[in-house]
Amino acid sequence: MYDMNDAELPRGSDLIPDGTFAKVTMVIRPGGVDGQGEADRGLLKTSRGGGDTAMVDGEFTVAAGPHIRRKFWQTFTVVGGKVDEHGVSIAWKISKGTFRAMIDSALGLDPQDMSEAAKAKRVLRGLSDLSGITFAAKIRVEPARSDAYRRGPRLSPLIHGD
Repeated sequence: MYDMNDAELPRGSDLIPDGTFAKVTMVIRPGGVDGQGEADRGLLKTSRGGGDTAMVDGEFTVAAGPHIRRKFWQTFTVVGGKVDEHGVSIAWKISKGTFRAMIDSALGLDPQDMSEAAKAKRVLRGLSDLSGITFAAKIRVEPARSDAYRRGPRLSPLIHGD
């Protein structure tokens, strides 16, 4: 027998409001595809459509404030997709910039700081080093690109001075 009388009532299913500032923690959900090095073995996942992309699957949990413990998810392309004139994945360049902003926020680094000490802090053994990172972010809600998919919260890491 299970007595459900003392169970917590479910929270509302409303989205975190667009533009909310929050401290969030990212955990990477492994997808079974190997990344570049040993540290990223089994870390990435492939796109649903079977394309050439490999992604980091991030789960974000709000760490403080009125939305504490609320979660949202976002993927970051690491390999594949459209390329620029130099053959570099455009989506990877965007993901890399977002990861740098996460690191800068988490460590309190000024994005303009290019000292050797700051540069050393931005070097990762692998993308797995980002799992567990806590940083300040502005959460934004993106509308669906098609009726088949609902889009929920996404994040923009706060850059020093935002």
